[in-house]
Amino acid sequence: MRERSTARVLLLDPHGRILLMKGRLPGAPSAPGAWFTVGGGIEAGEDETAAAWREIREETGWDPQEVGPVLWRNELTVSDRKGRPVLVREAFLVAKCAGGEPSRDGWVALEREFVDDIRWWTLEELLACEEDVYPADLAQRLADILALAESDRRGE
Repeated sequence: MRERSTARVLLLDPHGRILLMKGRLPGAPSAPGAWFTVGGGIEAGEDETAAAWREIREETGWDPQEVGPVLWRNELTVSDRKGRPVLVREAFLVAKCAGGEPSRDGWVALEREFVDDIRWWTLEELLACEEDVYPADLAQRLADILALAESDRRGE
């Protein structure tokens, strides 16, 4: 089975909102899609952090202010366009940016074909979302991250 290592980024603005993209997998082009984090494949010579920086630039047009360490890892099997299984190894990181309207200028053809939307979400909006979100526990993980950041800000 082919393997693909990825860096997934919980990209936050100064207001604690997270940037999510909505799209479909190439192996399921007619699927309704799901909301997911910014990020993508790790290229030769990159570690997770370098890949996260590059993916943020490519998918939003921004240079992040900081990219944190890997918070958790996940593995899943998906199908490629030809229906072949691919083991995806994901590393999830938090990054901060100035926010604003993301640019799609750096998107490759695959992203233009399968990504339907990109927008900022508050924690409250994410908790109330009835659409599919990946990973499924993203809202709880974001709540924990924001609570820890608030605690650090207060010096607790």
